[in-house]
Amino acid sequence: MGEVHIIRKDEPIVGHELASGVLRLTLQNPPANALSLAMMRLLLDHLQAARDDKAVRVIIIDSAQKLFSAGHDLKELTAHRQDADRGRAFFEETMQLCAELMQAIVHHPRPVIAAVGGLATAAGCQLVASCDLAICSDKATFCTPGVNIGLFCSTPMVALSRNVSRKQAMEMLLTGETIDASTAREFGLVNRVVPEEYLNPIVRKYAQAIAEKSTLTVKTGKEAFYRQAEMGLSEAYAYTAQVMVENMLARDAEEGINAFIEKRKPEWTGE
Repeated sequence: MGEVHIIRKDEPIVGHELASGVLRLTLQNPPANALSLAMMRLLLDHLQAARDDKAVRVIIIDSAQKLFSAGHDLKELTAHRQDADRGRAFFEETMQLCAELMQAIVHHPRPVIAAVGGLATAAGCQLVASCDLAICSDKATFCTPGVNIGLFCSTPMVALSRNVSRKQAMEMLLTGETIDASTAREFGLVNRVVPEEYLNPIVRKYAQAIAEKSTLTVKTGKEAFYRQAEMGLSEAYAYTAQVMVENMLARDAEEGINAFIEKRKPEWTGE
């Protein structure tokens, strides 16, 4: 990350800060930033609150520690093996909440950027893959190591396989081996790899560039991107053509085109 934040015991496990249209959600659940039920609920609460907050234009998910996230809290999961159902109900709650969190990122009207300064493993890697953009430091590493402990990374596989090729996804899933930052970029899991000390400035630059755009246009485009990706070619063109028509009728498109013709900066209204 470039710097390491010392977590106080009275701090929440998900930090949040809103500045200049950018909401930064910081994982700060030492030592492993495990995606416990409490952490996932907090992340989901912040994401849901940001849906209707006009002050939020972009969201960054980062870590206060060098380790991004080690995935689910295995100690928390294991403790529930003592339940009468051997943990089934708790395991189901955990996986369902995780699926809800990942889909909340994909379906969120605001772009979500992962800033990864260290290891992102299992559901932590899934979190990175679920974000719209991912920028990592040259110290970052990634893996889906569930196969090593008898628990195949089946839910991380959903996000992973929608970012990298099947062969590359299966390589990570079957071997459980860690890949470095440059390999992650080669695979398509991250957008850029930057020196550790430049991670935060580069992420802020991306976020500010997006924050300057029309929120309506960005929301329209993000939703259309994920919907058309699941369609056949002709269906995708029919759908996106209609999206373009509706977008053209929006006030922000009218303003943006007029501003381009008149060589001035557009004034967005989000309408």
